Amino acid sequence: MKIDNYIIDSQSPVFIIAELSANHNGSLETAIETIKAAKRAGADAIKFQTYTADTLTLDVKNDDFKIKGGTLWDDKYLYDLYQEAYTPWNWHQHLFDVAMEEGLICFSSPFDKTAVDFLETLNVPAYKIASFEITDIPLIEYVASKGKPIIISTGIAEVEDIELAIATCKRMGNSDIALLKCTSSYPAPIEEANMIMIADLAKRFNVISGLSDHTMGSTVPIVATVLGAKIIEKHFILDRNIGGPDADFSMDEIEFTAMVKAVREAEKAVGVIDYNLTPKQKKGKDFSRSLYIAENIKEGEVFTEENLKSVRPGFGMHPKYLKNYLGTVATKSWNKGDRFINLEE
Repeated sequence: MKIDNYIIDSQSPVFIIAELSANHNGSLETAIETIKAAKRAGADAIKFQTYTADTLTLDVKNDDFKIKGGTLWDDKYLYDLYQEAYTPWNWHQHLFDVAMEEGLICFSSPFDKTAVDFLETLNVPAYKIASFEITDIPLIEYVASKGKPIIISTGIAEVEDIELAIATCKRMGNSDIALLKCTSSYPAPIEEANMIMIADLAKRFNVISGLSDHTMGSTVPIVATVLGAKIIEKHFILDRNIGGPDADFSMDEIEFTAMVKAVREAEKAVGVIDYNLTPKQKKGKDFSRSLYIAENIKEGEVFTEENLKSVRPGFGMHPKYLKNYLGTVATKSWNKGDRFINLEE
């Protein structure tokens, strides 16, 4: 998968996305400063959400449209929440320009066909399908028809939903797909992260896999990296004190910077499968055990566990030979501290 100039594959660094979502809190200036902060924090990309309240739901005030169930937004009506949270479309071009100036890849999650058409005018390099839209097959068809990489969150998906979404993309001639493990709780309990799914998503569906994370802190992104995630998306906010619908589960600049650093260190720690030692590691063998003379020995004396020992450092004979010489007779004299190489020296 290639998004703009960033190649995402099994060998590439993790592609780290800062999700703006509603964290502009209705201020264009805040949105601009958030993009700049995301760059400073080490993100590779900034992602928006492109919708209006009218493209997501109906302006209806009955019980069906009231949020409930123990969320951050309980008792709000869907229309009112989305009206508060949306990113004005007339900001997009400017925000895309700022991201480009900062050197960040910029793309968005569309929530209906009109959003896709609008984003096409901005030449987005990729599309994101949000967790709750994975069952919106007409939307996925339309996005896939644009022939650009598609990142799909799986927060509410069962296997059948994922299979259908992938089949839909492929039916439209688009196999450039990544799946993100996501827990659609806000914030998400760490015990529900199930990061073991990262590898299974990649293997089962033959795609790039990654993480869209709503847990608090960096632990889950680090674990995801170790388990093979190649994309990590995290909600990003300039300062949680500004508030807003997504503030409670978003990382600020200091936290995001620390997460990026931890992810990059985790990548280095994972490394590669290689049983060969580096020159520095080989030098470390100097501190391994080997056979040394532990007491002065005269010619004709017998080697015992007291006068011939396996000790550090590692310049003598390999310890595996110790039993071969115990009970044999010294053919020359030895001094305590001599490397035991062989009996002829």
